[in-house]
Amino acid sequence: MGIRIALGARGAHVLWLVIGEGLRLALIGVAAGLLAALQSTGVMAHLLFEVSSTDPAIFAIVPLMLVIVAVLACYLPARRASKVDPIVALRHE
Repeated sequence: MGIRIALGARGAHVLWLVIGEGLRLALIGVAAGLLAALQSTGVMAHLLFEVSSTDPAIFAIVPLMLVIVAVLACYLPARRASKVDPIVALRHE
């Protein structure tokens, strides 16, 4: 990131680049997890009490929360790194 900023990229551009990559990976993981969860509902049905194995609220809230956590996990370090002076970053590397 320090090299990109030193070559002229704005901090906001670098920030969105990192968030976009992280969000892409998170969405791929959530999609794979949802497919696996839907396929395993038959196995899990007898283990659940008072909740259906295909509860739409669970299948909506859990992936949403995972995506929110992934975006925050990408945003916080990327924001801090985008505010670093490029000369300091290049000297450190």
